[in-house]
Amino acid sequence: MATILITGGTGLIGASLTELLLSKGHKVIILTRNLKMAIDKQSADERLTYARWNAEEQSIDRDAIEKANYIVHLAGAGVADKRWTSKRKKEIVQSRIQSSGLLIKALKDIPNNIKAVVSASAIGWYGPDAIPPVRPGGFTESDPSDKAFLGETCRWWEESIQPVTELGKRLIKFRFGIVLANDGGALAEFKKPVQFGIASILGNGKQVVSWIHIDDVCRLIVYAIENDKIEGVYNAVAPNPVTNKNLTLHLAQRMRGKSFIAVHVPSWVLSTMLGGMSTEVLKSATVSAEKMQQTGFQFLYPQIDAALNELIKR
Repeated sequence: MATILITGGTGLIGASLTELLLSKGHKVIILTRNLKMAIDKQSADERLTYARWNAEEQSIDRDAIEKANYIVHLAGAGVADKRWTSKRKKEIVQSRIQSSGLLIKALKDIPNNIKAVVSASAIGWYGPDAIPPVRPGGFTESDPSDKAFLGETCRWWEESIQPVTELGKRLIKFRFGIVLANDGGALAEFKKPVQFGIASILGNGKQVVSWIHIDDVCRLIVYAIENDKIEGVYNAVAPNPVTNKNLTLHLAQRMRGKSFIAVHVPSWVLSTMLGGMSTEVLKSATVSAEKMQQTGFQFLYPQIDAALNELIKR
């Protein structure tokens, strides 16, 4: 049994990960800025506790670092939560760099038994591929970061946590694909128009979506924690990406059978609604899962139909 310290523990991935870790007998400490609110929601499970930290103030609970065996670093302002104004872009970047810096400082200053750090990144690291994709297998972990905002953000994000290795700690960086889950994220947005009988295909719908089921996300993190040989950067995507059109139609069929109308949302409409974020929504990114598979990891949901069948209960 290990003690895992989680940043961003109340988010989409963090909440599901906490459930899985507790089910496997581990202890979990969630770092939070609002300790009072967290304590008010305190679980009856004594293995789940909360500790205070504040990346902007560069403060962190010393006991949390001393007690933990592993850190899972998921904290960061939501990329898709708000329109990308200059202010919001700065928040997205700074929230990641400041929180990583605080963890590294804590690991340097506080005696600890941390064996490994698992840090989030994203497939926004990669640029767009051709439509349809022309390179076999898709982007691999050795490909350079894109020069657009999200690519640069992911590069700064990964660089900010890299000093962990200089402290003799094992570091795993997961570039997460589009996470499909019932409790929020991209799937919730895809479902909204379908509930009214409209399957909204974005642009021409040919752009490739490299996705992953939330259960496989959490299993990947636990797999990395429990396997000493897992180290470095890994793409966290299902092995079978799909086009936006296929994803949308699969979802609509699962939710409504044949009772829906497929509608293409023009690129200019998305640009008007989302601003700079529209380039990411319309970007095709075929990302390879081969490196992760070569470690022996088995995906529960390698195909989109099985993933949606599990997530969408009719």
